[in-house]
Amino acid sequence: MAIPSDEWLVVIDRQKVFAESDWSDWACPDGSFHTTDAPFAALARAYGDRVAYTRYVAPTPALDAWVDYFKDWPQFLVPPDDPMYDLTEDTAALAAGHPIVSRDTFGKWGSALSEAIGGAKKIALAGVATDCCVITTALAAADAGVAVRVVADACAGSSPENHQRALDTMALFAPLITITDSAAVLG
Repeated sequence: MAIPSDEWLVVIDRQKVFAESDWSDWACPDGSFHTTDAPFAALARAYGDRVAYTRYVAPTPALDAWVDYFKDWPQFLVPPDDPMYDLTEDTAALAAGHPIVSRDTFGKWGSALSEAIGGAKKIALAGVATDCCVITTALAAADAGVAVRVVADACAGSSPENHQRALDTMALFAPLITITDSAAVLG
């Protein structure tokens, strides 16, 4: 299957905080983030100008339920411009010139992302974590009437088991959400 001309690639949170396990408790385990590097890069090149990137940033200040959440993760309650929230170097290189949407929510779907992709009604998702920011973005986009393809081998989770659970959960929402892989997308 070729990439539809009206579909955008949305790259979810390929940031240092989720990639660098030597200092970040939020990083995908056992270097699994980096198993997505090649599929992500191939997709980013194939989609050309139709790629948008997202970044998770901590809420400043944390309010409501986020207050209790950040009691467990105080080291991540830093300003949005803290280097831990930077895109990884390979991601930043591919993101140059593309829209980058920062949100202080797990799910990245909303008016800013919709505007960044020109109101497109078809997206493919790549990024991390499958069981957090990818799934919440996919469900919200599908609820908004957007056809979502989740590129499984271009996503990584908080564990291999949680990655698979999230994929299985999103598959329940077919045909609004479909699970695929980079080989199928790239044709």
